[in-house]
Amino acid sequence: MISRRLLYLAFLGPVLVFGAPQARAAETHVAVAANFTDPAKEIAAAFKASTGHIAMLSFGSSGQFYAQMSHGAPYEIFLSADAERPMKAERDGLGVAGSRFTYAIGRLVLYSKTAGLVDGRGAVLASGKFEKLAIANPASAPYGTAAVQTLQKIAVYHAIKSKIVMGSSIAQAYQFVDTGAAEIGFVALSQVINVKGGSRWLVPNADHAPIDQQAILLKVGEDNPAAKAFLVFLKGPTAAAIIQKYGYDVR
Repeated sequence: MISRRLLYLAFLGPVLVFGAPQARAAETHVAVAANFTDPAKEIAAAFKASTGHIAMLSFGSSGQFYAQMSHGAPYEIFLSADAERPMKAERDGLGVAGSRFTYAIGRLVLYSKTAGLVDGRGAVLASGKFEKLAIANPASAPYGTAAVQTLQKIAVYHAIKSKIVMGSSIAQAYQFVDTGAAEIGFVALSQVINVKGGSRWLVPNADHAPIDQQAILLKVGEDNPAAKAFLVFLKGPTAAAIIQKYGYDVR
């Protein structure tokens, strides 16, 4: 029989792993939405320092993670970029009933590395004075859905649809802008909150549906004390301070 660890490795894809196993230290495997990469790393470090447990983090799009979990990927915790997929995990029996909660509320930003290109109201979108606009794929990434909703709200979606380039996740959307493959792009505030220079528009919350990012304990981790401890830690004041530092709201 294939071990759970080997099955986990088979589903990893692009992975960033935090920490290394230590004697008597419990581990938990956490699927983390790409927009939450930096705060998750910092929370995992604080979690280890506080509890001795190790959070092994994998990063990607929420939709891709859900597909993997549906096919048996043994993640124990799911930190999604939306509420829809954790709710579905609970309905489908992949998640532990009653363990789901909102750990962060995301903010969407239109960003460019070029100073002055993006104004404080996002009028550059209506002007069309750009060649490429990067967004995350709305089919698998909630921030991509919010980007499309924003473009529709300000009535420019059809006019600039041909200029959109889609990343598989919000991380790839940011990469397109960072490398110059796209002059502007919709990214998560957390990705650029510590980036100097460039230009940006913080999209009003009213322009898209709320980006409620929910966590859920998966059935695979139901009996793992490290998994349960991580979710308790994620709800606590240390994690909340880290989350807010990266531009998210918390409840």
